Amino acid sequence: DAAIQREREFSNSQHVANLLWANAAMGIVDKQLFLSFMPAAAKLIDSYTNQGIANIAWAYAVADVDAPTLFNANFINKCVEKEDGFEIENFRQLHQWHLWQTKEKSNSRLPVDFQERCYDIFISEEPTVSKLQDDVVAQLLHIGLETKEEVLVGSGYRIDAIVKVNGKTIGIEVDGPHHFIRKGRFPLGSTILKRRQV
Repeated sequence: DAAIQREREFSNSQHVANLLWANAAMGIVDKQLFLSFMPAAAKLIDSYTNQGIANIAWAYAVADVDAPTLFNANFINKCVEKEDGFEIENFRQLHQWHLWQTKEKSNSRLPVDFQERCYDIFISEEPTVSKLQDDVVAQLLHIGLETKEEVLVGSGYRIDAIVKVNGKTIGIEVDGPHHFIRKGRFPLGSTILKRRQV
């Protein structure tokens, strides 16, 4: 009975999208979990909300689990059909998904104009600088390193600081406690993804 109940619960697209997104957001990237949900996630593609589509895409990008049966022409068509209903955060998630698909050399890619819209929205977010980042940059300047802050790179991400040392350019990310869970030992999904995609 429990197995039937569990299957019924996860035949709902909202439940599947929420479960996968929640695991990815918390940095829980159990590959077996994502692989086991791939058939259900693909089967439900027609019933996802706009947020559900973006959450599924983002979650698999964080987990770094190849999912060709999910991310195929049907998925792309759903994204295009729903494009006008996506919220700003959904476009940002789809940009990160697109970066992941590009890295994987996947054939599943958003149309160029859709990609550009996602990128433009992704880079439009105003950077926020933490006190910790200010302190780190102050120390870098104090020891005589020329420092540039919030540098936009080709992927659309911003690097907290860039310094030149002995002719080499070095990127510095200042990951304070809000980037981690469990007493600061495990990175959140957004931190995992940024580290991989920068």
